[in-house]
Amino acid sequence: MLDGFAYHRIETGEAAIRVALAGSGPPVLLLHGYPETHMAWHRVAPVLARDFTVVAPDLRGYGDSTVAAHLSGPESMAKRALALDQVAVMAKLGFDRYAVVAHDRGARVGYRLALDHPASVKAFASLTVVPTVEVWQRVDMGFAMGAWHWFLFAQGFDLPERFIGADPDDFLDRTLRKMTRYRDRLAPEAVAAYRAAFRRPAVRHAMMNDYRAAATIDHDHDKADRAAGRRLGCPVLVTWEAGRHETGETPADIWRGWADHVEGAAIDAGHLQAEEAPEAVLALLVPFLRRNV
Repeated sequence: MLDGFAYHRIETGEAAIRVALAGSGPPVLLLHGYPETHMAWHRVAPVLARDFTVVAPDLRGYGDSTVAAHLSGPESMAKRALALDQVAVMAKLGFDRYAVVAHDRGARVGYRLALDHPASVKAFASLTVVPTVEVWQRVDMGFAMGAWHWFLFAQGFDLPERFIGADPDDFLDRTLRKMTRYRDRLAPEAVAAYRAAFRRPAVRHAMMNDYRAAATIDHDHDKADRAAGRRLGCPVLVTWEAGRHETGETPADIWRGWADHVEGAAIDAGHLQAEEAPEAVLALLVPFLRRNV
């Protein structure tokens, strides 16, 4: 599904990252979310590769990327650690400045990368995501009922692992139905890749640690940055689901508390926008990248 992409495996010290690479021009790093792999970008990456050098890794612990065996707790999936993976990956590919386009968990890695390594990130696009601390502070009944996995996955080892391990295929199917507005737009080949990864206990354990970190370490890092007044100096593009945030603050409003230059728009899709509405995503993303990288 990613014709023309070459695959590499890059050691970062704590992880071994599988990377798909293609194109030429300014580098763009694509970071996927839960419960996906780099295949989440299969409708976006080939188009971007016409004008940019596209780097699409599996996050550590996801897909075919692995985390060192001695790292088994939430700290193994702290976004600061995952961001360092991507700094190492891009450096080994010869890139010291690049744009970051990211979704879901990957966007949490992406903004951490931009905060911790501002000299590396020329522009940041966040599909459907605001900073983690902002999410926790806005939890209400609607969020808790819709995103209940945030609370389940954050429980201590190995309660969520046991629950999900009882029938991982069914859990994944329910997750994808919940996340999408247009489930039929997900390519069967991409879903098969997600299913193959999700069936592996080590991958599911990494996912649980990802959410455990979000409820502890990542939250603390965000709070410290906000208290210190640290902001993103690079341009930021944010998207959200059409029909949500129709009144009150939008994700763009939230990001203006964290960044100096923010633009954004709603997209007619569910949470998996790069797969459900790739044309709409590209219509926003390509001009943003051309202006800023």
